[in-house]
Amino acid sequence: MTNLKIYNSYTRKKEVFSPITPGHVGMYVCGPTVSGESHMGHARPYITFDVVNRYLTHLGYKVRYVRNITDAGHFEEEGREAEDKISKKAVLEKLEPMELVQKYTNLFHWAMKRFNNIEPSIEPTATGHIVEQIEMIKKIIAAGYAYEVNGSVYFDISKYAEDHDYGKLSGRVIDDLLETTRVLEGQDEKRNKADFALWKNAAPEHIMRWQSPWGVGFPGWHIECSAMATKYLGPEFDIHGGGMDLQFPHHESEIAQSTICNHTAPVRYWMHNNMITINGKKMGKSYNNVIKLTELFSGDHPALEKPYHPMVVRFFILQTQYRSTLDFSNEALQAAEKGLKRLWEAYEKLQAMEYGTTPEKPDEALESKVSRTLAELDEFMNDDFNTAKVLANLFELVPVINSIKDKTIPLAALSRTGFELLKKQFRVYMEDILGLQDVSGADNEKLEKVLQLLIELRKEAKKNKDFFTSDKIRDQLSAAGIMLKDEKDGGISVSYE
Repeated sequence: MTNLKIYNSYTRKKEVFSPITPGHVGMYVCGPTVSGESHMGHARPYITFDVVNRYLTHLGYKVRYVRNITDAGHFEEEGREAEDKISKKAVLEKLEPMELVQKYTNLFHWAMKRFNNIEPSIEPTATGHIVEQIEMIKKIIAAGYAYEVNGSVYFDISKYAEDHDYGKLSGRVIDDLLETTRVLEGQDEKRNKADFALWKNAAPEHIMRWQSPWGVGFPGWHIECSAMATKYLGPEFDIHGGGMDLQFPHHESEIAQSTICNHTAPVRYWMHNNMITINGKKMGKSYNNVIKLTELFSGDHPALEKPYHPMVVRFFILQTQYRSTLDFSNEALQAAEKGLKRLWEAYEKLQAMEYGTTPEKPDEALESKVSRTLAELDEFMNDDFNTAKVLANLFELVPVINSIKDKTIPLAALSRTGFELLKKQFRVYMEDILGLQDVSGADNEKLEKVLQLLIELRKEAKKNKDFFTSDKIRDQLSAAGIMLKDEKDGGISVSYE
């Protein structure tokens, strides 16, 4: 159907895209764990795969885009005790687990809308698919690739490695993984450290728990995606996406589970975006360098010099090819802000132009340059969704547009056909494919400054024990869909409905 090539993380090479069912694409992207607010690092995969979704649709494919919500369990398997993030955070915030899940799911959806991301076709939740996960675990046990111990079920990596290539996606060597055995005999119930949990026995104090054939417990992190992807996309589907930090153990484990359960490798093309870094370090809670999306939009973070509009963040992310690292800095975001403003102003000028009855006197060199620059847009997107090169070409056209607007170059220097193609392709790429929007209309930066002023006035009122004014500011902001919450450390968190 097209010349689209995708870099397949599994084979480590670019491959011509050929969907399983002609004209249709099944795509699964790992969604957020809603135990807390999404941060800037989370923005990259969802903006990346929004553009993938948009471009596949532009090419004429009917896309079923499935992006899950992890609202159960999600415990780690990397050398420390299993930790249920949802339950732990619910206790800290004194909320019911599903109350906490709803709070952060709403906040995630709010951020995705501000990024102008198209909603997925299906957004399943882990808690809504416990039955499917249990059924999949039963099949894996029946096939001899999992074992039950004390009410927990583990996937047997050494058994799987006998006739399958575990570790190929992430480049891990299976022998090294299996050598990492328990320090003291009997201290760990797993046969090998590399084995991962399909189902975990729930301790009495564990809040989120379900009945299963192995006792009361909760599902492992990896099994949820296998179960939901299989249900909505079938045993084999076209594209599986996510951040490269998910390659191991999450995606590696997905491949193993699904292959045993469904008797086929689950995914044709594995796609992984690279990380956003700050001073060379991955953005993450373990590095204590997280910038939440609400902080990014409001400017309320020590690392931020000012608030940044969601479209500026989107543009900043798309300026780099998705497989390359992207280092955060205020300078880079402010440069992106200026770049987007310049590009959008040229786009608006172009859309306002009409060819009319101008006699055609095309400049062949100019016409050829514009035609070639526009043709390369498709070439770059077909070369593994290279949005960085697409934006570079759009910027090449800005001086041409400005010169025509200023009458330095006559409009007739382009043929009617050439001009209409320029106008159409600019619109298609700016809005339909890259998903960019005008940042000046809402004047978001000024609104955020007003919000910060109100927060400061409320702080001052509380300090002066003027609780009437303090509560009035809070309540009226709440009525407008802006929630203020006083934190124990004296700070204020902002969330949006």
